[in-house]
Amino acid sequence: MSERNPCTDYLANNPRLIGALFTICLLISQAGTAAAANGGTIS
Repeated sequence: MSERNPCTDYLANNPRLIGALFTICLLISQAGTAAAANGGTIS
């Protein structure tokens, strides 16, 4: 039997937070892509 993870319990009780975290991850990945694309032109 596995132990209960408090983070898993919290996210299970607050499903909207899962969507917010997913959105933040998407925004960060898009910002990283944009920064990498513009990084070659900065001198």
